[in-house]
This record gives sequence, C-alpha cells and structure tokens, in this order.
Amino acid sequence: MAGGLKAIRPETAGLLLGFVGVVIFGITLPMTRLAVEQLDPLFVTTGRAALAGFVACLVLVIAKKPFPVHRDRRALMLAALCICGGFPGFTGYAMQHVDASHGGVVLGIIPLATAVVGSLISHQRPSRGFWITAVLGAALVVGFSLQASGGGVSLGDLLLMGSVLSAAVGYSLAADVSTRLSGWEVISWIVVLALPVTVPVALWSAPVDPMAVSSLHWGAFLYLGLFSQYFGFFFWNAGLALGGVAKVSQVQLLQTFVTLAFAALINGESVGLTTWLVAMAVVGLVLLGRRMRVEKAVMSDSIQKKH
Repeated sequence: MAGGLKAIRPETAGLLLGFVGVVIFGITLPMTRLAVEQLDPLFVTTGRAALAGFVACLVLVIAKKPFPVHRDRRALMLAALCICGGFPGFTGYAMQHVDASHGGVVLGIIPLATAVVGSLISHQRPSRGFWITAVLGAALVVGFSLQASGGGVSLGDLLLMGSVLSAAVGYSLAADVSTRLSGWEVISWIVVLALPVTVPVALWSAPVDPMAVSSLHWGAFLYLGLFSQYFGFFFWNAGLALGGVAKVSQVQLLQTFVTLAFAALINGESVGLTTWLVAMAVVGLVLLGRRMRVEKAVMSDSIQKKH
C-alpha cells in the first residue's frame, strides 16, 4: 500500500495514509443513511460484516496466518459482537431517525469513551483532568442531543449512544489482542469469526427482490462492507506504522468534520452553524483528553475505528 509513497518522507506518507483512512471512516454514517433508505438495517449490519469476512478469509489464507490462540479467540469474538454487531447495528437503525451530521457529532465522543472503557478494563488510572474532560464531552453531546430533539431524548440518540458504547468496548477488547497481532490481522479475524452469525442473518434479512434496490443504494452497501468494515483499517494501520501513532492519530480529529461535509454532499443535509460549533467543541475536548492522560491508553490506535 505504501510502496508508491517511497519517494515521500515516511512521516508525510503516514499522515497521507492516515488521512485516507479517516476519510473512509468519516463517510460511513452518510453511506449508512443512504443504504438504509432501501435496505433493512439488519441486512446492512450483518451483510457488510459478512462481505468483509469473506474478503478477510482470502487475505488470511494468502498471508498464511495461523488461527488465533484460545485466549485471543475469546477476546476477538467479544470484539466482533461489538464491532460487527453493536456498532453498525445501532448506527444503521439510528440513521432511520436522525441525520448523519447529527450522528457524526455524537459519535465524535468515541475516542474519549474508548479511553474510559479501556482504563476500566486494564485498571489504569487516568488523570483527574482527563475525567473532567470526559464528563464535559459527554455533557456536551447529551446537551446537543436534547437541544436537537426539543428537550427530550430521541430514539435515534439512544441508538447512537449504543453505538458509542459498542465501539468503546469493542475497540478496547481488540486493543489487547493488537499487542500480539498486527492491526490488520485483528480486524481480519474479527470479521472472519463473526461469519457463522453474519452470513445466515444476512441471508435471512436480504431483500426479497434485489433488483428493486437501486444501484446507488447497493453501492453504499458495498462501500460499508469493503471500506468501512475492512480496508479502511489497512490505510489507517499503514499510516500509523509509517508516521508514528502520536502524530498520525491526531488526524482522526478531522473525522467528525469529514462526516459533516459528506452528510451535506451525499445526503443533502443542511448542516447548521450550531452543529459545526458543537463538533469543534467535541473535537477540542477529545484533543484535551488525549493530552491529559498520564498513562498510555489501553486502546490501540491501530484498531480504533473510525466506522
């Protein structure tokens, strides 16, 4: 992947590849909202994971990678429940109730949520400043959701919160395995181990008449399966390896703005000034949270999604 970038400094190449990964993940919500216009969210959820799983099987066979040991299989299966089921499932149904731009702001809190879950799982003790930042970030997202729904908590926001929790738990579980396997192997085994569930459910929930679904919506589905669920991680991991985690991971802060921009472009949403301002505030809190942690987060940036 990075072969064509040999003439560029490794750090620059890493930033470019990382940015490509962020763009891929940033388009996920707009593509999800487009896909569920004509496809069942359950099919979108399991079908995208099944598609990624079949591709990952080929990659793992070609690379001659051994089956994970028992300890890793257990963690990978739990991560698959969150990354192949919870996150895309909650977002799929949420996109039937709220705009992609709204979802982009709410999901912008995922890095902070992941750090919180990761610290609890690994018994780490982040600084007081980090906890204050995390609480402020959560309060900002909840306030934004309440304001958008007229003072109440909408079903769409509850589903998005489920997405945040699923991503945080899934990424934290995968992080432990990523200390023994490379990032691309981790995501590959996650989608492969999910196949016994994703394939039958996808077949059961598939549209009765596939020809009735427009090519545009099938294209969105293919994007989610091939890029959001799988190949996006390859660009992201390669970028981290070339440019270094510390610098390239900062590119992830752009993901929320990528989502807002493509929500307007793909879904025709009108993104107001308030949404942009809240997005900037959320990103700022995420940046502060990263700088305030006194211990290295358990969450590995090589597996963090951005979905």
